[in-house]
Parts: sequence; C-alpha cells; structure tokens
Amino acid sequence: MRLQWKYAAATGAILAATGWTGAANAQALDCAELTSHDFAAEGLVITEAAAEAVGDDSPVAHCLVRGHVGERTGVDGNTYRISFELRLPDDWNGRFVHQFNGGNDGAVVPATGNLLNADPADTALSRGYAVVSSDAGHDGAAHPEAGLASGAKFGFDPEARSDYGYGAVMKLNPVATGIVEDHYGEEIAFSYGVGGSNGGRHAMVQATRSPDAFDGILAGYPGFNLPRAAVQHAWDVQSFKAINGDIRKAFPPEDLTIVGDAIVAACDGLDGLEDGIIADTPACQATFDIATLACEADATENCISPAQVEALRRIHAGPTNSAGEALYTNWAWDRGLATGDWRFWKLESPIQPWDNLPLIATMGASSLAMIFSNPPVDVAGDPASLEQFLLDYNFDTDATVTATDAAFQESPVEFMTPTDMDDPTMAEFREAGGKMIVFHGVSDPVFSVMDTIGWYERLDANSDGNAEDFALLYTVPGMGHGPGSPATDKFDAFTALVDWVENGTAPTHLVAEVTPDNQYIPEMIGITRKLCPHPAIPRFTGTDEMSHESFTCQ
Repeated sequence: MRLQWKYAAATGAILAATGWTGAANAQALDCAELTSHDFAAEGLVITEAAAEAVGDDSPVAHCLVRGHVGERTGVDGNTYRISFELRLPDDWNGRFVHQFNGGNDGAVVPATGNLLNADPADTALSRGYAVVSSDAGHDGAAHPEAGLASGAKFGFDPEARSDYGYGAVMKLNPVATGIVEDHYGEEIAFSYGVGGSNGGRHAMVQATRSPDAFDGILAGYPGFNLPRAAVQHAWDVQSFKAINGDIRKAFPPEDLTIVGDAIVAACDGLDGLEDGIIADTPACQATFDIATLACEADATENCISPAQVEALRRIHAGPTNSAGEALYTNWAWDRGLATGDWRFWKLESPIQPWDNLPLIATMGASSLAMIFSNPPVDVAGDPASLEQFLLDYNFDTDATVTATDAAFQESPVEFMTPTDMDDPTMAEFREAGGKMIVFHGVSDPVFSVMDTIGWYERLDANSDGNAEDFALLYTVPGMGHGPGSPATDKFDAFTALVDWVENGTAPTHLVAEVTPDNQYIPEMIGITRKLCPHPAIPRFTGTDEMSHESFTCQ
C-alpha cells in the first residue's frame, strides 16, 4: 500500500490550503454525525449526510454526503465553490474512487463511480468503493442568460479555470479521503482515479500534479490535450462549410456510409481476418486513400464529391497555421466515421435548440472562446453566433492556447494538460508505484487517438522502452467517443487495473465483446476479441473466429 496523500510527508500548499490535519479517528462516525463533526478542513461545509437504502438509484445501502469547499468570490464578481457528493457504502471494501466527470463539468454528477465498462449497473459503489464526485469548482447553470455558452462563462475567472483544469481535484481529494477515513475509523487501503473524456484528462493530469494521490488511474478516451483539440472544432466547421455552405448537409449519412464501407474493404483483412474490425490501425493508415472515392465525370454511385474528399482529407490531416505548423494532430481513418456518434460531434445533431448544429459548433465553440483562448473571448450563446465564431477563427492569430497575460498567467495548455505534456516521463507517479491504464477509440471524433498514441510513444522513449511497467495504452478499433460503436467496446479495464495495483499482475491483454444492443455490428454479438497493449496488434492466428483465443498480440 502506498502512503495516502493525507498522511504523506510533503503535502505542501494543498493541505495548507484545505487546513487538513491529523489522522483518521479510531472511532467510526455514524452517517448522521458527519454534518456536525469537526473535520478541521478550512472552508468545508457539509450540507447533508443521510442514509440511502437500496433502490433504483442506489445499488447498495450507503451514506450520502453533500457539501462544498473553498467558497470565494471570483474576479468576475461571481461566487465559486467546489461542490461535491460522497457516497459511503455500508459494506465498505476499504477502497476509494475519485470519479472524474466530463464535458465542462459544472454539475455534481451522482457519485456512483462509472467504471467505463459499458455496464451502467456495475459501478464502483456497487462493488463497495467509497466514491466522490464534484462540479470541478463552478456551476455550469449559473448564467442562463448566456444561452448555450452558459457552461463556459467561468472561463473569465483565472482561478475557476485552474480549478477546472486541476485545482478542484487537488483541493477536494484530501478532504474527501479524510471524511471517508473518519467515517469508517480506518485508513483507505487503495485509492483510484477514474474518468472518461474530460474525466480521462483529469486522470492523466493528476498523475503529474498529485502523483501520490492515487494508486491506480483509469483514463478512457482522454481529452488530455483539450485546448489544442478544441482548435480542431474551428478547422472542421470551416472545412465542412466549404462543401455547400451548410455543415449539417455537407455529408448526408449515405455518403459517410460509402466512406466507412471503403475503409472496411481496404483494411479489414490486414489483421488476418475479415470480421468488420480493423485491428491493424497503422497498416490501415498506409493502405486507405480517400482520393480513390472522388466521383469522376457523371458518376454518382459508391463515390463522393471532390469537395467532400478534400474536406475529409483536410480534417484528418489536422489544423495548421499559414506557415504549415501543426496546431493539433492528425486523425486515424476508421469505420466509425460513418456512425451517429461521429455525426453528432462534427456535422449535425437532432437537438432543435442547437438549430441541429453539431456539438463542436455549439458547446465546443463556447469552450474554445471562453476557456481555451487567452484572454477569453466573449461570444453570444445562440447557435448562429457560436458557429460564426468558428467560421471567423483565424489560425494565425486566434489560436492562443499557449498565451498568457497579466490577468491570466496560466495558459490554457498549462492549466489543462499534464505538466510534462510535450515531453512526458510521469517520473514521480512511476517512483510512487502508481499504475495507469489508458484506452482510446480509434474512431473518436473529438480527441484523436493519434495524439494519445504519440503521447504514449514519447513516454515509452523517455522510459527506456519500459513505460509498460507503470502505464499501458489500449486502442479500440471502431470505437468512438465511448461505447456504442461498430466495435468490441465492452471490456473491464478497471478490474485489470485493480489486479495490477493490488496483486502486481500486469494485464497482457483485455478481453472485449460487443455491447448487447449494438446496432452497427449485431452479427458480432457474442464474439470476443483481444485488445492488445500498444504497440501490439491482435492478429488472427487460430481457427475459431468467435473467440479472442484465436488472436495473438504481435
């Protein structure tokens, strides 16, 4: 067991800021006692502590604690505080999960502990873990007058930005673990951090910001380079708009189906078996050529227009400035671009109040403007204004993700990404004995798997080729931004992480299957496949096409 953060010798400014002192009480506290107990944490307010019986939203009997810490007035005159909820199961397994949430945060998601395994009933709470969740230090609904930009208005306060990036976790974690230990009257045996999307970013950031806080970290489809990924939103919208003036009509679903089918035809068998899963991603990038799909003369079948070909080529190459310098990264060709997930993020949504614009042109635009620009840019919250902000975005002058000024002394890249982002070592996390599993869908439409692969390969090079001793990356062919894709996207990385942390057994592969309600590849329901740690590829070397046992990681 690693020494818990609360009792570490060098807690520095974080514990000083929270005012946390002392060790866990020898005497456990009843749930009702938690509202009146003196936890010696400055600024901690517990507003509720009540027993929750087993029910529809409560898989096990537990104590539900709600409160906040660190209330203050921001430079923008608004009130900020880190609101949280903590769930303490009656039958506690001695372990703790910090649940990292997604999007712009701004709301306290129920602290049940999503384990990112495509099974909503199998949570950390149901397994007996104490779980904490927070709003990352701001209320996303505090500015209804801002319309769709409400959730990004906190970007005008520098401390709210840093809390969103990393501070809220570092301030809340010692308070939450202290409450857990005082409630049960014993120390936490093992602590885990778990999150997907922006939550995956939180996880990777904490491995460098607070390397002693978590024994194990699970980061799914992480936005660990989120400010630069947000620049891609403007690049995409401008690219699609150039096709016919309306991004919602730039690619009818049937046109993307043509592209997806062509990718499968070119790449499916590269792993030794034609089964609808493109497992050899690197070989596919070298094999598939989008230019072959351009319609010639009067052809209209099994092809797309030259303008559509150029748009897809451009967005897959990634954004650049006029000097040709990369502002983000490239993207992988994979069959998932023909899915509703890809369309929802990049082209069109079914949400009428968004004027059916995609997520990148609504929520993504306000985030780029107010959170990931320095200084922040005030933008109106109606769909037309948000789209226009992206259409007017100048990649030479507006991409200020690394800029600072007197008021905003941390750049968006500084407060949002791991501290060793561009030259990763994770040295302190590794030396503390921490273990991390990262997984990422190859068809993710918002955070490029190629960026995650690049990060891991730099980490491995800086670790003398031994990054696998403390960090593993699994890429998931066909998977988009989370499960629900033409992919074997149901697997249990968390159990593998726990076994690695607590028993020293590093996973050699993950066993994955198709979600039971998969609409894209229903013919594959019931089959299993291997997910191999990067850079290995699962190759078909056996005879049973239904079983992962017929695949070898090579």
